Amino acid sequence: MPNNTKKTSSTIASQAAQVLKDPNASAIQKSLAGSALSQSGTSNQTGGEMETTASKVLNSPKYNDQTKTLA
Repeated sequence: MPNNTKKTSSTIASQAAQVLKDPNASAIQKSLAGSALSQSGTSNQTGGEMETTASKVLNSPKYNDQTKTLA
């Protein structure tokens, strides 16, 4: 697997934490938020399945800006 040097910023990590606390957040938002937080301050990389999910979110008009930011 190639070395992925991208890291989750503190701003995105903060947004992700808020999403996980939000009882009205969708399942996809919570999944993306969990993935973002798992990569914050660690060497963890996005898994293939999550990359596919993020790609679908980014290419779909049905998701809001917050969801796309987490993707």
